[in-house]
Amino acid sequence: MDLSTILELTLGLSLLGVAIYAIASRPYQSSDSVARSYDEWTQDGLLEFYWGDHIHLGHYGTPAQSKDFREAKVDFVREMVKWGGLDQVANGSTLLDVGCGIGGSSRILARDYGFDVTAVTISPQQVKRATELTPPEMKAKFQVDDAMALSFPDASFDVVWCIEAGPHMPDKAVFAKELLRVLKPDGILVVADWNQRDDRNNPLNFVEKLIMKQLLDQWSHPAFASIEGFAEILSETSLAKGAVTTADWTVETLPSWIDSIWQGIIRPSGLVKFGITGFIKSLREVPTLLLMRLAFGTGLCRFGMFRAVRAISQNTESLVGSSIYKP
Repeated sequence: MDLSTILELTLGLSLLGVAIYAIASRPYQSSDSVARSYDEWTQDGLLEFYWGDHIHLGHYGTPAQSKDFREAKVDFVREMVKWGGLDQVANGSTLLDVGCGIGGSSRILARDYGFDVTAVTISPQQVKRATELTPPEMKAKFQVDDAMALSFPDASFDVVWCIEAGPHMPDKAVFAKELLRVLKPDGILVVADWNQRDDRNNPLNFVEKLIMKQLLDQWSHPAFASIEGFAEILSETSLAKGAVTTADWTVETLPSWIDSIWQGIIRPSGLVKFGITGFIKSLREVPTLLLMRLAFGTGLCRFGMFRAVRAISQNTESLVGSSIYKP
């Protein structure tokens, strides 16, 4: 196959991907639309085949270096544990994994760090698959729950852990309160999330707004917070003790976007396993992944890390035993 043929084929596939992408958007409508999307991604098995059991970005070091895609995801969990100081938390402590996917992080946290893990997701299919992948003797259990109205009483866990769930939350203030509410006093909250640039002093221009709209609509996201904005929201709950610690891991996670596309090339058995339908579904995600790479590479989006400690607050008593989310 000569170069011109390869270029023509690449262009044709790109145009096909853009056409599929434009027709089949998945805009956020409600929490049900998020659950449906994750149910579909879990049932067809495509995401697990290409991404493994960690449905989040990888950590490639500082500065970023070449690394196996799935190894980088495991490294992300270990780096997040270290960054949050969770490797200093007593063995056997209780941990809530919010937005657990199919349980990759939960299993590492239970097996390697000794946490007693309760993991929640809004997707019944993810709960089913996570349970299938988890040995029965492991201290990690999974259940359906809504991060906007967690079913647990106040002060239930020593640690709350959350990776890349925030963009699905329509009200970031309610989300922040729920994460902190279920923590015990002096418990630790560690969050990793996709964020957009803080636009209060640097507003998005017309093109940036178009890009952000596509990123929101394609993967059932109602809104992105900024790193600065979500840190302020956590502080304003009155449930955080002292300052909220943040970090920007954009550089460390940036290679994930192209690596995720590369999986489709280095795992050609996926075409045999999933057929033409799977190929079309995979191709449909490429424009969004490229847009994500563009957004994170240019500073329009940033990868934010957040650490907060639960305080004892007079306002806490009004939250005990009741949901603060009113849909």
